[in-house]
Amino acid sequence: MRERRFVVARRARWDRLAALVDRAAGRGVRALAPAEIDELALTYRAATTDLAIARTRGEDPVIQQHLNRLTARAHAVVYVATARSGWSRALRFVTRDFPREVRRSWAPIGFCALLTIVSAAIAYGAVSADPANVHALLPGMKIPPVSRALHDSNFGFDRAYSPAMASQIITNNVQVAAIAFAGGMTGGLLTGWIILTNGLMVGGLAALYVKAGFGPDFWATIAPHGVIELSAIQIAGGAGLVLAGGYLRPGRARRRDALLIAGRRAGTLVIGVALLLCVAGTIEGFVSPQRLSIPVRDAIGAVTAVALLAYLLGAGAEPERSKQPAGLDVDVRVE
Repeated sequence: MRERRFVVARRARWDRLAALVDRAAGRGVRALAPAEIDELALTYRAATTDLAIARTRGEDPVIQQHLNRLTARAHAVVYVATARSGWSRALRFVTRDFPREVRRSWAPIGFCALLTIVSAAIAYGAVSADPANVHALLPGMKIPPVSRALHDSNFGFDRAYSPAMASQIITNNVQVAAIAFAGGMTGGLLTGWIILTNGLMVGGLAALYVKAGFGPDFWATIAPHGVIELSAIQIAGGAGLVLAGGYLRPGRARRRDALLIAGRRAGTLVIGVALLLCVAGTIEGFVSPQRLSIPVRDAIGAVTAVALLAYLLGAGAEPERSKQPAGLDVDVRVE
């Protein structure tokens, strides 16, 4: 009778622990909701206590064997996952946290993208009408004479220097993104200026090369890396605006608390931007300099665009969870 009472009083808790372990067996604890992770820890501790009681009292060996196997499986999920937490967190950031935050922050990122498009269109029209307008739109910027294709002028270096070139490109782009992000502390004014200037530069240079007869080469040269690079700059600008919104529009929260929350969100975006710029810089240093045909370079750009869009829109989506938890793999019975 004592063994029966012992099992009956704890059987539901054991079943729940087994169900949580089964769900976490494949993908680890990230397969569980935050509340379920807490529940896993509590039921695991309770099961280890039950195992100690069963051994002390000399309960049926079948019960002890079941508890021993159950706690061993739970231990693997809880502590192995903890041992790999560094890599798991990095993987979780790339596959879930960053793309989710991009989707959540679609409004400020979309505003930056719209500002870039409008400013680029204005610059393109003005420079197409008169190339001298590029100096008015981009004062202080060194405008190279357009006497040959962009690919020849930008990538006329020994391919042995590609690693150094990639490193320099990544560093410069990350600096621009960091300024756009930090500009949020100016109420978004500096962020807007960086995004506006970037759009004017793209539109103005495009008009110069198109007018000189190098239009197809210009677009094919920036296509392989440009989609990722330009998208990253817009996301960095969105991060700056999210940060600005934390203290300009705190809502009902205290300004300090709102800024802290906004800072975490913006930080997620800007770290992801740095990773994207590393990818773009690597492509620009190693792939873009290759003397590939214009259609091939355009095709590479199309592939990167589709891949980036699929990643930002689809990665980290919540899977549908089964409503029926998995049952115990061992049925403990006390006669």
